[in-house]
Amino acid sequence: MSTPPRTIGPGDGTPHATTAADAPPSGPAAPRARHLSLYAAGSVGMGLWVTVPGLLLLYFLTQTLGVPPFLAGTTLLLPKIIDIVVHPLLGSLSDRQARRTSHRRTMLTWGLLLPVAWIALFSVPAGITGSTAAWWVGGCYVAGNLLFACFQVPYLTTPSDLRIGYHERTRVFVFRMAFLTLGLLVAGVSAPVLVASGDRSAYTRMALLLAGPLLLSGLLALTGIRRLTETCGSRVPDRRTHSVLHDVKAAWRDRDYRALLLSYLFTGTTTHLFLAALPFYTQYELGDRTLTAVLMGAFLVPATLVGPVWLRLSRAIGKQRGLLLAQGVFLTGSLALLPGRSLGTVLTTAVVALMGAAFAGLQLFAFSMLPDVVAAAEERGLAQAGAYTGVWTATEATGTATGPYAYAALLAAAGFVSGTDGHTTPQPSTALTALLWGFTALPAVLMALALFFQRRYTLDREAAA
Repeated sequence: MSTPPRTIGPGDGTPHATTAADAPPSGPAAPRARHLSLYAAGSVGMGLWVTVPGLLLLYFLTQTLGVPPFLAGTTLLLPKIIDIVVHPLLGSLSDRQARRTSHRRTMLTWGLLLPVAWIALFSVPAGITGSTAAWWVGGCYVAGNLLFACFQVPYLTTPSDLRIGYHERTRVFVFRMAFLTLGLLVAGVSAPVLVASGDRSAYTRMALLLAGPLLLSGLLALTGIRRLTETCGSRVPDRRTHSVLHDVKAAWRDRDYRALLLSYLFTGTTTHLFLAALPFYTQYELGDRTLTAVLMGAFLVPATLVGPVWLRLSRAIGKQRGLLLAQGVFLTGSLALLPGRSLGTVLTTAVVALMGAAFAGLQLFAFSMLPDVVAAAEERGLAQAGAYTGVWTATEATGTATGPYAYAALLAAAGFVSGTDGHTTPQPSTALTALLWGFTALPAVLMALALFFQRRYTLDREAAA
């Protein structure tokens, strides 16, 4: 017979067995808005780390550092392959630390060193170009991803640890989504403006300016996690210790977790392909590099505002249907951009804004369904929250790399010509065609796969009950 997870009661720090009586609403108080805001502030830094490399690194490598597109794509892919191994390991390690100390903050503290790797990533020494520059960026990206994982895994496990219910989990992620999109917005709009000149010194200045918010958000998140666990109580993993491989296999055998995970893999691949391709689309298809910041603003401002709308929709139709709707809207928007410059700037901006609203739903529902899966698995004596989250973040890392890599590989196959110092390089017609179709039709196909897997998820009705 399996041992039930322990719970840290608010205020006394005493572990006790979780029972039906512990479940909300009879359990600890609902999360307070100010504590949720502190916790969610950590997503600002996460938004910076995810958005800026996703939006600019491929462009930085090919247009400023003179790295051929296929090598540039490989440079971004290899660090993520390491992440696939590291994240589940960190997830299991996080569970072990939680058993020993009753919290996960020790590992999270290592993530506060991320600004160091962030600055180094965009501070390529003068004179280094081509394959040497790729080695520099790749090495810094590996270091940064490892530090980011130390923060991300315990941070995203927190909602699964808290003693809160189905709708309260969604509320946690509404706050997180608001701050995440704030980070995405700050990064997505300011970073392209700061590096508009295309020279490497501009990238260094941009990294230095954004390193401060990156560090501050991590410090605020630490405070928020501490206060949330004091108020709501925290589940502590049971005393069973398994190997990482055992934890990964257990997570994969969970049918609903597997469906959600595969759907999120293709969703993340789609959205990160969109980010990586956007600067190429604005420069070569729309003919105006400054539109990168404009379209990123159009994409992220709606995402910042529509969180409460998605929350109300979730209460009306459930998270599963809400996620399917968001995926369908993003797919439709991708196909709507296929006419390229003939669509016009106004209509292009409107379509991108609609896709941004859908993006908010993609993030909110997927992440708020993850604790539901963990809670259901814990009731069956199967789940270790950190292990589930480690596999989840490894999948997210895979998507962040696969999207840009797929686009880079498509450009390389079509004969795209790299450049240096941000100059617009004449491209063959095949490259221009691939550039457009890779930004529109390819994301639509990937999102269709995400829809296919998401429809296999069956837990939502049971979780709501």
